[in-house]
Amino acid sequence: MNKLNLKISIDKNSGYCFGVTGAITKAEDTLKERHELFCLGELVHNEEELARLEKGGLKIIQYNQLKNIRNTRILFRAHGEPPQSYDLARRNNNKIIDATCPTIIKIQRLIKEACKNNENIYIYGKHNHPEIIGLNGQIDNKATVFEDIDELNRMDKLPQHLTLFSQTTKDMNCFYEIVELLKSKGVKVKVQNTICRKVYNRQKEIKAFAGSHDKIILIAGKNSSNGKVLYNECKKYNADSYFISSVKEIKKTWFRKNESVGICGATSTPMWLMKDVEKRLSSF
Repeated sequence: MNKLNLKISIDKNSGYCFGVTGAITKAEDTLKERHELFCLGELVHNEEELARLEKGGLKIIQYNQLKNIRNTRILFRAHGEPPQSYDLARRNNNKIIDATCPTIIKIQRLIKEACKNNENIYIYGKHNHPEIIGLNGQIDNKATVFEDIDELNRMDKLPQHLTLFSQTTKDMNCFYEIVELLKSKGVKVKVQNTICRKVYNRQKEIKAFAGSHDKIILIAGKNSSNGKVLYNECKKYNADSYFISSVKEIKKTWFRKNESVGICGATSTPMWLMKDVEKRLSSF
């Protein structure tokens, strides 16, 4: 059988952000010592990486299970947690391995300061996203959370002044569209652009990468907000872009002989997984 002779390259800017890298490192270091570690929620939004860590002893628990975990170690992931999670874990004599991203810690401080100043806090983000739960939890859920412009438009009344924050993985252009919309409604907006610079730069960098290949394979977990944003960017500049979460989803029929294929990933996509995809494509 003739090989397709694909020309394959991995995006050098893809892979873990420093927040995810720190969380994975803390998990791995703890598992080397203890061979068991509980993690509140998915450590990363990537099914393949979670499976690897679970083989090493990582156990994912949900919020309703936290009250039953005692006398062990619990990792709080990069997304951050509300104060109630810390209180409950400590009351049950657990040691907390805190892997909250430094960027998230900074945003938590900004939100608490805004609340202390009695500002009307609005957050552009997904209602049930762990990062949003952690941020809003810092101020007893006093912030107004909205997912998109449509939801904002449906609100009956907006305050004359508000302070606008964002989930770190949201699209920058959408964020500033929201700012302009609020201003057009006569609202005075204090802008706190809390979109992660790593995420924003990745969006800019991926345009050139997507446009310079015949086909694009973007690898991300099905629950990765960043993965969805980056995939949409890829599709803008290369209609032949495919979203996958594992190597087994790749189809040989997607490709023609001698095509160039670019492999990229979200901030929660491990390099080993991108290399596995490269190996699979090379076998065609």
